[in-house]
Amino acid sequence: MNKPPVTQTPGRKEQVRTMFDSIAHRYDFLNHFLSMGIDRSWEKKLVKILISQKPAHILDLATGTADLAIAAVKAKPVSITGTDISEAMLEIGREKVKNLGLDKLITLQQADSENLPFESNRFDAAMVAYGVRNYENLPKGLAEMNRVLKPGACALILEFSRPETFPVKQLFAFYFRFILPLIGRMVSKHSSAYTYLPESVKVFPQGKEFTEIMQKAGFSRVEARKLSFGITMLYTGYKD
Repeated sequence: MNKPPVTQTPGRKEQVRTMFDSIAHRYDFLNHFLSMGIDRSWEKKLVKILISQKPAHILDLATGTADLAIAAVKAKPVSITGTDISEAMLEIGREKVKNLGLDKLITLQQADSENLPFESNRFDAAMVAYGVRNYENLPKGLAEMNRVLKPGACALILEFSRPETFPVKQLFAFYFRFILPLIGRMVSKHSSAYTYLPESVKVFPQGKEFTEIMQKAGFSRVEARKLSFGITMLYTGYKD
């Protein structure tokens, strides 16, 4: 008797790639709308630290549509390299970069953050905005980030977290659980992308737990800064 073919469930990495390919056309609008524009202020805080590092070559991991890469131009680097696993997101990013006349400065390429196609000790700074939460293997992804940085270089990571003080904790939980998925689903036409967001934030390590993972990946002088009452965290660390 013939056995039915085994259907393999796609891994987390492929699920994330497919999801972002599907919502790429509405990603920028929803990002700014659902955060009520506050995400711009979070980026500015990261870029302010980046500027102080005076990096010549910057790596922007999980660059998406290149918002953070474009913001990083203020640091006046020689080059900015953005990577992402979603080609659809990168296509939109390339168009934005070209329209701003930054295509000589910013290069976007498809790559897996856990297996970067770069030699060791190449970049003066690396940054990620809301991307490490999507890594299939978080320690491996952070270790890869460390590998491609030059000694003394800085890593800057923005990631959502869960506020712990009243009433922000309760308001944030309600918004993330009910309002955000509803609006996201209506606008993006994707049934699960904006349900995935609150679910992934709920289980992601934050604060001290995340800084300890960074330290194990090879980073020192690791710090975690709360932004907007803890809605977002800005993590920084340096390669020894």
